[in-house]
Amino acid sequence: MENRQPAEKAPINLLRGWPNPSLLPVAQIKAASAAALSQPDVATPGLLYGPDPGYEPLRKGICTLAPRIPTVAAGRYPSNPKRICITGGASQNLACLLQVFSDPLYTSFIWQVSPTYFRVCPIFEDNAFHGRLRSVPEDDEGIDVDFLKIRLQEADDDKSVPKGPWRKVYRHIIYAVPTFSNPSSRTMSLRRRRQLVQVARQHDALVITDDVYDQLQWPAQRLSTSSRLEHAVLPRVVDVDRELDGGTDRPGVDGFGNAVSNGSFSKIAAPGIRCGWAEGTEKFTHALSQCGGSASGGAPSQMTSTFMTHLLQTGELEKHIFNTLQPAYARRYHSMMNAIECHLVPLGVTLPQSHRDVVGGYFLWFALPKPLLADEVARVAFRDESLIIGQGPLFAVHGDERKEDLERQIRVCFSWEEEDSLAQGIERLARVISRILHGQTSHPNGDSFAEGTVAHHHS
Repeated sequence: MENRQPAEKAPINLLRGWPNPSLLPVAQIKAASAAALSQPDVATPGLLYGPDPGYEPLRKGICTLAPRIPTVAAGRYPSNPKRICITGGASQNLACLLQVFSDPLYTSFIWQVSPTYFRVCPIFEDNAFHGRLRSVPEDDEGIDVDFLKIRLQEADDDKSVPKGPWRKVYRHIIYAVPTFSNPSSRTMSLRRRRQLVQVARQHDALVITDDVYDQLQWPAQRLSTSSRLEHAVLPRVVDVDRELDGGTDRPGVDGFGNAVSNGSFSKIAAPGIRCGWAEGTEKFTHALSQCGGSASGGAPSQMTSTFMTHLLQTGELEKHIFNTLQPAYARRYHSMMNAIECHLVPLGVTLPQSHRDVVGGYFLWFALPKPLLADEVARVAFRDESLIIGQGPLFAVHGDERKEDLERQIRVCFSWEEEDSLAQGIERLARVISRILHGQTSHPNGDSFAEGTVAHHHS
C-alpha cells in the first residue's frame, strides 16, 4: 500500500485551547487601561507594590459577580472580599497553593481526576511530588468518589507518614475541573460535589478546583430561544464546603475549609491578562496571601487588577461574557456537535453526558470505535489531513497505571479555529477514521505527534 505524502491543505488545529483572536476584548481593555492610568488615585497604587491579598477594589468587584455572573448558583452564596485573594492566574496560583498548603514530607499524594489537564502534572512535580500523582476515574456523574475513598483510606493506613508540621498543611491534595472539564467536557453532579467535600473532610484533603469555564455556558439545544445564561446550574465545590452540614465554621474544625476555587480572567477576558482570584475561607485566603513568592513582590497582577476593576465596575466584562462569548461559543459548539453527529457518530464514535441541558467550556471529548487507537488516528490525521487533535494518552496523569483507559479517547477544541473550519476539521477526522476502519491507509511511522508539538499548546 502506497505511503501518502503530507496533504496540501490548510492546517486545522483542534488541539489548541486558546480563544480565537476575534473574541479578545481589545477595545474594552484599551479603554480600561487608559481610564486606570489617567486617574492618579488608581494609577499610583496600581504601579506600586500591592497589599498581600490583592487590589481591594478588584476583590470587591469579584464579589459582585456572584448574583449576576454564574460563579455560584443563583447568587445563593454571596461572597465577601475577605474570602478572595488576587492571583497571577489559575496556573500560577496552583503553584502557590502547593507551596503554602502542602509539604512532601507530610502530604501523601496528589489525586487527579483522569483524564486530566495535561499541563497540571509538571506543576505538581515541580513541588516535589514526582512519582506521587494518582489518578481517579470519572463516570457520567464526575469523579468516582467510591474509588477515591478506598484509595485515600489505603494511604491513610500507611503509618510511615510523619505527623503534620506547625502550619496548616493537608494530608492529601485533590485536583479537579468540576464544570465543563478540560479535557473530558463533563460536569460533576451536585451529589458528587457533596460527596467529594465529605470525603475531603474525612481524610484531611484540600480540593482544588479550576473553576475557569463556569461562565462559558449555554443551552445544549440549538433551537433554544437564548444562549444567555446568567446563573450557574450548580454551586462550586467551595460553595458546597461553605454550607454543607454546618459549613466551614462548624464546631471542632480549624476554619480553613477543605476546598478552594481557582478562578481566572483568562477565559472570560484574555489569557495574557495573567490575573485571577482564589476563593476560600477567610483563614485560608489570608494564609494564601502570605505565600513568600507573592508577599515579597506585593500582590500579583497589581496593575492589571486596576484594568479588570474598571471592566467590572462599568459592566463591560458582563457585556462581553453575555453578548459576545456565550453566543459565539454556543455557535461554535453547535457547529462542531452537528458535524460530530453527522460524520462521526455513524462511524461508532460516542460522547459522554449526551443528555445535558446546559453545556459549555472549550472542549468536546469522545471515544473512538474499537479497535482504533487515538495515537494512530492523530498521526494519520496530521499526516494525511493536516489536522491536529488531542489524543487521550496526552491527558493521562503522569505515571498512571490506567493510561490504557484513554487509548481510544480524543479531545477537540472549538474555541481557537475560525468557525467555518470546525465542521471541516471534523469531516477530515471522519475521513481518517473511515479509512483506518476499512484498511485504506498505511500505518504511520515515527514518534507520536504530541511528543513533538505539545509544547506549543497551553490548554
